[in-house]
Amino acid sequence: MREPVPGPLSARLLPLPAGAFTDPAGRLPVPDVTRRDVWDAVPGALRERVLSDAEEELGRPAPRLTAGAWARALRDGDRGAYEDAAWRLQERVSLLCLAAVLTGESADAADPDPGACPRLDAAVDGLVAFAEASTWCWAPHERFAAARGEVVPDPDDPYPDLGAAEVAMLFAWADHALGPHLDRRAPGLRRRLRREVDHRLLRPFERRRDWAWLGVDGGANNWNPWIHGAVLAAALLLCDSAGAAERRARLVTLIVEGLDHYVRVLPDDGGIDEGISYWWAGACRLLEILDLLAEAGGPSLDARELPLLGALLKYPRRMHFGADRYVNVGDAPARLDTRQPWQVPFRWGGRLGQSDTVAHALAGARHQGCAAPPRAGLGRALTALADPEWCRAVTGTAPEASWPARETWLPRLQVLVAREAAGSTDGLTLAVKAGHNGEHHNHLDVGSYWVAVDGRPLVVDVGRPTYTAQTFGPDRYAAWPFTSAWHNVPEPGGVGQVPGAAFRAGEVDVELSAERAGLSAELSAAYPPGTVARWDRTAGLTRTSGGTPAAYVSVEDRWRDGPPEVALRHVLAGHVEAGDGWATVTAPDGGRGLEMRWEPGAATATVERRRLDDPLLSRSWGTSLTRLTLTVRTPGSQGGLCVRWLVAAAPLNYRSARPSISNR
Repeated sequence: MREPVPGPLSARLLPLPAGAFTDPAGRLPVPDVTRRDVWDAVPGALRERVLSDAEEELGRPAPRLTAGAWARALRDGDRGAYEDAAWRLQERVSLLCLAAVLTGESADAADPDPGACPRLDAAVDGLVAFAEASTWCWAPHERFAAARGEVVPDPDDPYPDLGAAEVAMLFAWADHALGPHLDRRAPGLRRRLRREVDHRLLRPFERRRDWAWLGVDGGANNWNPWIHGAVLAAALLLCDSAGAAERRARLVTLIVEGLDHYVRVLPDDGGIDEGISYWWAGACRLLEILDLLAEAGGPSLDARELPLLGALLKYPRRMHFGADRYVNVGDAPARLDTRQPWQVPFRWGGRLGQSDTVAHALAGARHQGCAAPPRAGLGRALTALADPEWCRAVTGTAPEASWPARETWLPRLQVLVAREAAGSTDGLTLAVKAGHNGEHHNHLDVGSYWVAVDGRPLVVDVGRPTYTAQTFGPDRYAAWPFTSAWHNVPEPGGVGQVPGAAFRAGEVDVELSAERAGLSAELSAAYPPGTVARWDRTAGLTRTSGGTPAAYVSVEDRWRDGPPEVALRHVLAGHVEAGDGWATVTAPDGGRGLEMRWEPGAATATVERRRLDDPLLSRSWGTSLTRLTLTVRTPGSQGGLCVRWLVAAAPLNYRSARPSISNR
């Protein structure tokens, strides 16, 4: 039998050198609370933000993890009842740990004064609450209880998932940063933290090598680095008993071998089909793991030169529309969550000489208003505050927005992003995707596109709603935001796209020139067989030039041997008005809007307004979204329709002056 070919990380790092990780905690750039020279040097603005937030948090009751909330995911599909409470408790404990590190507060175990170290005491309470919880696993992931037909988890049969990873990382970093003060104030707690992490994460990880999240079958996603990162933190920071060096080496070997499954499936263009929010959950965690390995293990365990990493690092800035808005393929919200560890792309951008990535990271941190968000994880926040270069940069002069590229083409992901000019979000930006309907966190969106004006998308992707127990099961596409009916795609004969990797775009081609950037694809295979013989879509941005006084986006559809009805869907954010051959989208914030044009008489426009009651969707879009459907009046056995989008320089009275489409 042929020996398996080592993965890229295994080939670089294994076998581990003798004596690796003999004192890993002491080598990390994050010291413990007793290093006052580091923690007292945190800039005042960052320090005061943490302490002010912690003071507010102390005035609120701690979230409670209840059996009834956990069971709701299995009873009525409501994941949020438990997971939101778990996230809030994790964020609370992380924040209070940060504050306890910055203040250096402590007291003897016998000191009865409740004001002696309130932040440390409250952090201890939260750590114990997690330690006493029956499970750290989020209910929809808990396969063991589901297999037993039970709604109460078994503490003796733990399932290591993302929730377990989050708590394990919290325990590891709290122990590392506050260890001396925990020994003084809460003797016995550190032993309890080690026992719980060992039982709930490390032993299951060692015992079984068939966890689905490993991705041995080639389907690795963000779970892989997310959980491996937690195992690594626990191995480096909590394994310190007899035989710890040998066990640590075994764990790190398994981590490196497991990460290879994730690295193997990453495309060489750096694209993440799960979406921009999952870059932080997956790719970013891979970068952090590589940092930890190199810092704790030294040069022989430094794998940060892998060629793939440079492209991977560019993905967030390449998908940026403007402000906190991004091209949201997959299960990404249109507006990025405001709790990201921007110091990671900042640090890596500097290491790899990507000045645009550094500038984008600083802008992202400034926009979210927090340089070290506790919600991102205690380890991430500690790493940010302990990094003097990051602290100086994020509190210094704001960088210029140099990172927007004129165009970006990711051939593996099949996503094109094109702007009017490099270095600016002003004017029109077009994003368009081809791809297939078997992507991770898939939406039925082959051939869909976005149009933004001045960095704000107005022709949009709805994004993901709040997850339920049904989101990742056979009923996923019963939720309207995932369907092709609510993406900017054709609907021949009232038939939507269907899931599966076989349902994909074909004949994908791009045009990249100074005057125009565009993508063309044949879309018939994204629909059930027999729906339409051929459907060609070409979406492009034509830039201002001598013969083009105003830039515009054009989307041309042509079909052959299709059904007698043809509809083109457009999801719009803003106030929409429409008539024969025209429509307008007014930006909800008073910014510049869009004019939409097509040949008068060629199609009938129908406008539907959908109110939003999902909090994640409302955060991106406000109270509603609008769907404009163009129904072709005489599609014939073959035909076509071209839609053009232009920036609306000023409000137009279309009742008195109706524009027509130009072939210019």
